[in-house]
Amino acid sequence: MTTPIDLEKFEQLKATGVLPSPKGAAMAIIRLTRRDDVPLSDLAHAVKGDPAFVGRLIKAANSVQAGTRRPVASVNDALVVLGIPTVRALALGFSLLSENRSGRCKNFDYSRFWSLSLARAIALQALVMRTRLAAPEECFSVGLLSHIGELSLATLFPEEYSHLLADAKAESVEGRFARERESFAMTHAELSAAMLMDWGLPKAFIEPVHNHEQVEKAGIVEGSRPYGITWALALAHRIAEMCLAPELERRSMMPAVLRIGSYLSIEVDALTALCNKAAQEWLEWGALLGIDTEALVPFEELSVVPGIQPMFGERSDSPGTHEPMRILIVDDDVTFRAMLKVLLTNYGHEVYEAVDGQQAFEMAVDLRPQVMVVDWMMPSMDGIELTLALRQTKVGRRIYIMLLTGLDDDQHLIRAFDAGVDDYLTKPLRPKVLSARLSAGFRVVRLQDEIERDREEIRRFAAELAVSNRRLQEAALTDPLTGFPNRRYVMERLEQEWAASLRSKRPLACMVVDLDAFKPINDRYGHDIGDIVLKQAAQALKRGLRTPDVVARLGGDEFLVICPDTTLTAALACAERVRHSVESMVIPTGDLRLDSTVSIGVAVRDEGMETSDALVKCADQGLYLAKEKGRNRVAAFQQVK
Repeated sequence: MTTPIDLEKFEQLKATGVLPSPKGAAMAIIRLTRRDDVPLSDLAHAVKGDPAFVGRLIKAANSVQAGTRRPVASVNDALVVLGIPTVRALALGFSLLSENRSGRCKNFDYSRFWSLSLARAIALQALVMRTRLAAPEECFSVGLLSHIGELSLATLFPEEYSHLLADAKAESVEGRFARERESFAMTHAELSAAMLMDWGLPKAFIEPVHNHEQVEKAGIVEGSRPYGITWALALAHRIAEMCLAPELERRSMMPAVLRIGSYLSIEVDALTALCNKAAQEWLEWGALLGIDTEALVPFEELSVVPGIQPMFGERSDSPGTHEPMRILIVDDDVTFRAMLKVLLTNYGHEVYEAVDGQQAFEMAVDLRPQVMVVDWMMPSMDGIELTLALRQTKVGRRIYIMLLTGLDDDQHLIRAFDAGVDDYLTKPLRPKVLSARLSAGFRVVRLQDEIERDREEIRRFAAELAVSNRRLQEAALTDPLTGFPNRRYVMERLEQEWAASLRSKRPLACMVVDLDAFKPINDRYGHDIGDIVLKQAAQALKRGLRTPDVVARLGGDEFLVICPDTTLTAALACAERVRHSVESMVIPTGDLRLDSTVSIGVAVRDEGMETSDALVKCADQGLYLAKEKGRNRVAAFQQVK
């Protein structure tokens, strides 16, 4: 990921010493946690130096594991649950909150900033606990600090930023970013990302912090983990804004929240329950931190406009309520567009408008609506031409297209369906027919979404199965005691090396290694001690080998070593190193101090050998000679001949 802003510019801002930074006990905690090996007792002592932070830390730990185990009641338990990086981030966030409750920027609402940040932190933590996109204990701090760039601009440039806020109240996010970049050479989002990076928060969150206010323009790979975290942070920010908005405004904001929730595959009931829980925690945290909060009406009540019946399917207070859809209306009649938009918006859908086919094509590619209601007769590009153009694109093939027409004769309808239209409506519209046809269209869209989710699930299962198969294959070819390859693996590998040696006319040697007097150790001290001796001897054996050599356990106390591109003389020298390595080791086993030796048979491929089995047999004959001559020695049957 590229750095969000120019580092030199950021370093200049840091050098001013004015950027918000931690103070007091928080600074001591942060310094202490920069060490990976900080003792838990030292960290607990530093935390206890700030009684207020103790309560907040325990509250954070209980929020993460709510309902999963017994409540956290001590600093030490909280440190274990949260982990050092999270404790450092919480110390940073709570310190900044305590030290920056007011300032000199007239039009910057400090109280609202921290109330919004707290709601966003709680909502993000709840979302990742459901979606498992990231560690929940880290996300509270990310949500709390994700807009720290706003506070920083208010601190660095109080007068200039105050004027900018006054002028940009009604502007879009894009417009505000443009003003900030023009005035300060950066946006608050860029500065937030750079500060979090500088403070050492996990890199996985930097890109989401930078992009969550303009997710659809960020260019993040769809389906990737950063894409999911960015949408989660965007949704958390919307939920936080709803918490602070007047009730009437909250109703108009709910469709956007439900739409973003659909991107994260969160159903309406689950999302409203999550919002209610986050709102309750917002009240509890607000009381703990001294931040202004207020009780809210249940979120499910915000998804229905009072006095209006739901248009599609069941009533909105019944279990089967449809999830909100992105709908694009395409018609050059401004009155008709306005009427249809009001109808669809009142029932929770996110509705966009286009005045002609050309504009609709561009918007469809950018917005990816799930449903389009398209008038047939339009200037520049009519409904049929628009449909044909969309069906040539990957995005357009998935859109459910309904054609509006005053013609319902067979010839015209056949032409429309041949072009790729999914359904049609005749003007003037009849509300009940519109409701029924759109309900059918929504069922198709939901089925497509379910198929896509199923495909993604199958892809994920296939990937997990491939990993499991690889692990099983590795386990099938590995000796569990020594960690060496087993007989099956080494014999297959020997065949490969044998074939390579024949092709290249290069030498190939092998060794058969056997521990001396291993059975008496097993008989006298038991198999547990025998296993220890065997593992220690195996490691000593490996230390004596070269990098290209392949060692495997044949079974019992016997090992096979393949030595590619090795002459008999070189193999004997290598075997002697192995013998010496094993002889030199002392094996501690409680009060015992055991030692061990090995006998090694060595062989090299010669013209008289027809198979790799003959090579191993020749090495076995060398091992027999070594045992016969008194053990703890190296021998080659080929030297005797």
